[in-house]
Amino acid sequence: MNPAATPAYTEPHRLQVHFSPPSSWMNDPNGMVYAQGEYHLFYQYHPGSTVWGPMHWGHAVSRDLLHWEHLPVALEPDALGAIFSGSAVADPDNRSGLGDGHTPPLVAFFTYHDAEGERAGRSDYQTQGLAYSRDAGRTWIKYPGNPVLPNRAGIRDFRDPKVFWHAPAGQWIMALAAGDRVQFFQSPNLLQWAFTGEFGAGYGSHGGVWECPDLFPLPVDGGPEERWVLLLSINPGGPNGGSATQYFTGHFDGQTFICDGPPEQVRWMDYGPDNYAGVTWSEVPDGRRLLMAWMSNWDYGQQVPTSPWRSAMTLPRVLSLRRIGGEVLLCNAFPEELAALRADPQPLQTALLAREDFAALPLPYPAAPAELELSFGLETADAHPVLRLSSPEGHQVLIGYDAARGELYIDRSCAGPADFSAKYPGIARAPYRAGAVLRLHAVLDTGSVELLADGGAVSLTALYFAGAPLTQLSAGMLAGQGRMLEGSAWRLRSIWQAG
Repeated sequence: MNPAATPAYTEPHRLQVHFSPPSSWMNDPNGMVYAQGEYHLFYQYHPGSTVWGPMHWGHAVSRDLLHWEHLPVALEPDALGAIFSGSAVADPDNRSGLGDGHTPPLVAFFTYHDAEGERAGRSDYQTQGLAYSRDAGRTWIKYPGNPVLPNRAGIRDFRDPKVFWHAPAGQWIMALAAGDRVQFFQSPNLLQWAFTGEFGAGYGSHGGVWECPDLFPLPVDGGPEERWVLLLSINPGGPNGGSATQYFTGHFDGQTFICDGPPEQVRWMDYGPDNYAGVTWSEVPDGRRLLMAWMSNWDYGQQVPTSPWRSAMTLPRVLSLRRIGGEVLLCNAFPEELAALRADPQPLQTALLAREDFAALPLPYPAAPAELELSFGLETADAHPVLRLSSPEGHQVLIGYDAARGELYIDRSCAGPADFSAKYPGIARAPYRAGAVLRLHAVLDTGSVELLADGGAVSLTALYFAGAPLTQLSAGMLAGQGRMLEGSAWRLRSIWQAG
């Protein structure tokens, strides 16, 4: 199936401001690198089905992080195995020797998964491979010396290489999921790799398999203080069931990661059920740390009611570190590029909200896709403001904050039929204590909610599959007293359709 054969992108449940493949199965984002004015997005792809199968790398490029050009499949399985997740870097100084003397090569790292070896009971069936491109990522040549990193220790889950250049050490670094921890390797040339250390035994959540590591530095509050962030996806074991991504902060000395928190501490990048395997782009020219994640969950991702495709990606997120309540926390923000999709701005006026009385917000357009920035004044300790996205037929998704319980939530339990999977949860919750004012920033698509609170200190992402289009948006209180303060709403133009 050729991903360049693009359908109309108007099928039921097709998201309009999020990337999805034209057809077939997609999961983790892979090989994300910026080169020659383009953001490259590769992804786990099974072109022959809408469920997981022998993995390829699908491929798309964008110049604005919003509109995507579908390209042919970049990497296909071969005698060494299927092509699992990984990363890509530019090699501007041709340290690898894989360039042609004119154009610096792009170098991709991925996990070979030997399914026959797995079925035979071997434990070394995952190894690390390399491919390179000399034509801006349009075609890829697999390195004849693959695998560049064999699995000599026989680790069953030995995968998802994240590679980056570490200037202080003068070395390329690879972070690799290895069983219940992350291992680190160094290389001067991207071809020969030496083990340097590991992290993870006894740290964080171990409720499932560790995979898709990412490691990068960020300033704290935009100042001179710097911490390293280690992302680590886990399945199952997420805070709302199934898949989720945890993170650690600390220091990296070029050989191993040293966490600055207690071993038992667990921090989630996003509390929602549908933000998984997120990794960041390499070589972003303006220095932003940009992440994209798979917007689904292994608990039910293969059963969701979409056709002829399955799965979408989250919007790109800008990551930052902020000191909040004495802790250094990872925060999310939507990228400034999103503003290019805005149309029909609508100011939202201050309004007193009465209990069990929902007032329609004056939007001159359907409720999704849309972007909302608004605040609620919380006037009692039990204040419980809610945004309701609904249809005339009675389907609804609730976005709420329960001050008494100290939680932010997205309730999709009444959005529509959910009989496709018993594991499809109804309410996604995130622990959160707001002050006197609750500040929310949300993007509502035709089947998803991405919700940020307190400037992105809390993130909550959830899909929904409505029984009818949710075209109405209202606000109200389920308990306590409060008011909606001034805010703004915008219709968002489809990235796939004109207008």
